[in-house]
Amino acid sequence: MRCPFCTQPDDKVIDSRTAREGEVIRRRRECLECKRRFTTYERIEENLPMVVKKDNRRQAFDRKKVMAGLQKACEKRPISREALDTAVDRIEKRLQDVGESEIPARKVGDAVMQELHALDQVAYVRFASVYREFKDIDQFMETIQSLARDKGKR
Repeated sequence: MRCPFCTQPDDKVIDSRTAREGEVIRRRRECLECKRRFTTYERIEENLPMVVKKDNRRQAFDRKKVMAGLQKACEKRPISREALDTAVDRIEKRLQDVGESEIPARKVGDAVMQELHALDQVAYVRFASVYREFKDIDQFMETIQSLARDKGKR
Protein backbone atom coordinates (compact mmCIF):
# COMPACT_ATOMS: atom_id res chain seq x y z
CA MET A 1 0.00 0.00 0.00
CA ARG A 2 1.52 3.32 -1.04
CA CYS A 3 1.29 6.29 1.30
CA PRO A 4 -1.12 8.86 -0.20
CA PHE A 5 1.10 11.66 1.09
CA CYS A 6 4.67 10.68 0.20
CA THR A 7 4.00 7.62 -2.05
CA GLN A 8 6.40 5.40 -0.12
CA PRO A 9 5.36 1.72 -0.19
CA ASP A 10 6.17 0.91 3.44
CA ASP A 11 3.61 1.30 6.21
CA LYS A 12 2.39 -0.46 9.30
CA VAL A 13 -1.14 -1.28 10.37
CA ILE A 14 -2.01 0.46 13.64
CA ASP A 15 -5.61 -0.68 14.01
CA SER A 16 -7.97 -3.06 12.20
CA ARG A 17 -11.69 -3.46 12.67
CA THR A 18 -14.69 -4.62 10.74
CA ALA A 19 -17.20 -2.15 9.34
CA ARG A 20 -20.59 -2.38 7.65
CA GLU A 21 -21.68 -5.57 9.38
CA GLY A 22 -18.42 -7.38 8.70
CA GLU A 23 -18.43 -6.81 4.94
CA VAL A 24 -15.52 -4.36 5.07
CA ILE A 25 -12.29 -4.22 7.06
CA ARG A 26 -11.14 -0.74 8.06
CA ARG A 27 -7.40 -0.37 8.66
CA ARG A 28 -5.57 2.60 10.16
CA ARG A 29 -2.06 2.73 8.77
CA GLU A 30 1.03 4.79 9.46
CA CYS A 31 3.65 5.49 6.82
CA LEU A 32 7.08 4.39 8.00
CA GLU A 33 8.70 7.22 6.03
CA CYS A 34 6.67 10.39 6.69
CA LYS A 35 4.85 9.08 9.83
CA ARG A 36 1.47 10.36 8.59
CA ARG A 37 -1.61 8.22 9.14
CA PHE A 38 -4.28 7.19 6.67
CA THR A 39 -7.21 4.80 6.48
CA THR A 40 -7.80 2.01 3.99
CA TYR A 41 -10.81 -0.23 3.47
CA GLU A 42 -10.75 -3.81 2.27
CA ARG A 43 -13.75 -5.51 0.77
CA ILE A 44 -14.30 -8.84 -0.90
CA GLU A 45 -14.05 -8.56 -4.64
CA GLU A 46 -17.50 -9.57 -5.75
CA ASN A 47 -18.55 -10.87 -9.09
CA LEU A 48 -20.70 -8.03 -10.27
CA PRO A 49 -22.40 -8.20 -13.66
CA MET A 50 -21.23 -6.27 -16.69
CA VAL A 51 -23.40 -3.25 -17.45
CA VAL A 52 -24.81 -3.08 -20.99
CA LYS A 53 -25.16 0.56 -22.07
CA LYS A 54 -27.86 1.90 -24.43
CA ASP A 55 -25.45 1.65 -27.39
CA ASN A 56 -24.66 -1.99 -26.45
CA ARG A 57 -21.19 -1.19 -25.09
CA ARG A 58 -20.31 -3.22 -22.05
CA GLN A 59 -18.43 -2.01 -19.00
CA ALA A 60 -17.78 -3.32 -15.53
CA PHE A 61 -20.07 -2.12 -12.77
CA ASP A 62 -18.39 0.89 -11.18
CA ARG A 63 -19.25 1.59 -7.56
CA LYS A 64 -17.52 4.98 -7.76
CA LYS A 65 -19.69 6.02 -10.70
CA VAL A 66 -22.88 5.12 -8.81
CA MET A 67 -21.61 7.02 -5.75
CA ALA A 68 -20.81 10.06 -7.91
CA GLY A 69 -24.36 10.04 -9.30
CA LEU A 70 -25.84 9.82 -5.82
CA GLN A 71 -23.58 12.59 -4.52
CA LYS A 72 -24.52 14.87 -7.40
CA ALA A 73 -28.24 14.28 -6.82
CA CYS A 74 -27.83 14.84 -3.06
CA GLU A 75 -25.64 17.93 -3.36
CA LYS A 76 -26.59 20.52 -0.73
CA ARG A 77 -29.11 18.11 0.81
CA PRO A 78 -28.94 16.84 4.41
CA ILE A 79 -27.76 13.36 3.42
CA SER A 80 -24.75 11.84 5.19
CA ARG A 81 -21.90 10.08 3.43
CA GLU A 82 -22.76 6.99 5.47
CA ALA A 83 -26.32 6.99 4.10
CA LEU A 84 -24.94 7.20 0.55
CA ASP A 85 -22.47 4.35 1.22
CA THR A 86 -25.31 2.23 2.54
CA ALA A 87 -27.41 3.03 -0.53
CA VAL A 88 -24.56 1.99 -2.85
CA ASP A 89 -24.10 -1.21 -0.82
CA ARG A 90 -27.80 -2.05 -1.30
CA ILE A 91 -27.62 -1.29 -5.03
CA GLU A 92 -24.56 -3.53 -5.39
CA LYS A 93 -26.26 -6.33 -3.46
CA ARG A 94 -29.44 -6.03 -5.52
CA LEU A 95 -27.47 -6.29 -8.76
CA GLN A 96 -25.47 -9.26 -7.48
CA ASP A 97 -28.64 -11.03 -6.42
CA VAL A 98 -29.96 -10.87 -10.00
CA GLY A 99 -27.44 -13.61 -10.77
CA GLU A 100 -26.88 -12.50 -14.36
CA SER A 101 -23.50 -11.95 -15.98
CA GLU A 102 -24.83 -8.86 -17.78
CA ILE A 103 -27.52 -6.35 -16.90
CA PRO A 104 -28.89 -3.35 -18.79
CA ALA A 105 -27.74 0.04 -17.53
CA ARG A 106 -31.44 0.81 -17.01
CA LYS A 107 -31.48 -1.65 -14.07
CA VAL A 108 -28.65 0.23 -12.38
CA GLY A 109 -30.47 3.53 -12.92
CA ASP A 110 -33.73 2.06 -11.62
CA ALA A 111 -31.94 0.79 -8.50
CA VAL A 112 -30.47 4.27 -7.93
CA MET A 113 -33.93 5.81 -8.39
CA GLN A 114 -35.38 3.39 -5.84
CA GLU A 115 -32.73 4.29 -3.26
CA LEU A 116 -33.13 8.03 -3.84
CA HIS A 117 -36.92 7.77 -3.59
CA ALA A 118 -36.52 6.40 -0.07
CA LEU A 119 -33.63 8.73 0.84
CA ASP A 120 -34.63 12.22 -0.30
CA GLN A 121 -37.42 13.43 -2.57
CA VAL A 122 -35.52 16.45 -3.90
CA ALA A 123 -32.51 14.29 -4.79
CA TYR A 124 -34.89 11.80 -6.41
CA VAL A 125 -36.39 14.50 -8.67
CA ARG A 126 -32.93 15.84 -9.53
CA PHE A 127 -31.71 12.41 -10.57
CA ALA A 128 -34.96 11.57 -12.37
CA SER A 129 -34.80 14.75 -14.44
CA VAL A 130 -31.46 13.67 -15.89
CA TYR A 131 -31.96 9.89 -15.90
CA ARG A 132 -35.40 9.98 -17.50
CA GLU A 133 -34.37 12.84 -19.79
CA PHE A 134 -37.41 15.04 -19.13
CA LYS A 135 -38.39 16.78 -22.36
CA ASP A 136 -40.77 19.33 -20.86
CA ILE A 137 -42.29 20.70 -17.68
CA ASP A 138 -45.20 18.24 -17.88
CA GLN A 139 -42.92 15.25 -17.33
CA PHE A 140 -41.29 17.07 -14.43
CA MET A 141 -44.68 17.88 -12.86
CA GLU A 142 -45.86 14.30 -13.33
CA THR A 143 -42.89 13.03 -11.31
CA ILE A 144 -43.51 15.55 -8.54
CA GLN A 145 -47.22 14.67 -8.43
CA SER A 146 -46.33 10.98 -8.26
CA LEU A 147 -44.11 11.72 -5.26
CA ALA A 148 -46.93 13.65 -3.59
CA ARG A 149 -49.32 10.72 -4.14
CA ASP A 150 -46.75 8.28 -2.69
CA LYS A 151 -46.28 10.52 0.35
CA GLY A 152 -50.05 10.63 0.90
CA LYS A 153 -50.17 6.82 0.99
CA ARG A 154 -47.72 6.62 3.91
